[in-house]
Amino acid sequence: MADMSAFRDAVGDWANGGPGGPTGELAERLGVRTAVLLEGPSDLAAVEALAARRGRDLAAEGVCVVSMGGAMSIARYAGLLGPPGLGLRLAGLCDEREQGFYERGLERAGAPHRDFSVCVTDLEDELIRALGTERVEEVVRAEGDLRAWQTFLGQPAQHGRPQGQKLRRFLGTKKGRKIRYGRLLVEALRPEQVPAPLDDLLMGL
Repeated sequence: MADMSAFRDAVGDWANGGPGGPTGELAERLGVRTAVLLEGPSDLAAVEALAARRGRDLAAEGVCVVSMGGAMSIARYAGLLGPPGLGLRLAGLCDEREQGFYERGLERAGAPHRDFSVCVTDLEDELIRALGTERVEEVVRAEGDLRAWQTFLGQPAQHGRPQGQKLRRFLGTKKGRKIRYGRLLVEALRPEQVPAPLDDLLMGL
């Protein structure tokens, strides 16, 4: 039986030039009504982790969370999944520096901007600021990454940088680390610490 991951894969194939027919068929079969457009897989991991913490089954609600592989893909994905394509409701996250680019891409697709939440720098930065650097370092230690973190801190390029910036950079230094910590940092949050952009997105779905 097809599941939401099959739909997500079909969307990716379609966005890369494949046929759109299978995507539309899966959307109808699965009852997809909303596509959450995110820049990358670490954002996807964070959104799905928060949904799970709140006892929500997004797939059962007809919500598919999609990693676009970069902010520059917003116009293409909005066109395929929004009003010009499958006609799904679109929601998501964007970074403040890319907000204008998102707005133009959504406008071209005839999709409203209101369901997109804006992070000041990016979602990793929002999570680090929400938790505080000491708590993030505790998570790093608990995951067995303390030695790698200490080695990273010894690099000359990191001297003088604020601790939050160092942590954000560290998360992106190894393949898969941002994805893993996207989930872990959300799981470490107290309910009142959830960053506003992430909370607003989930509340609006």
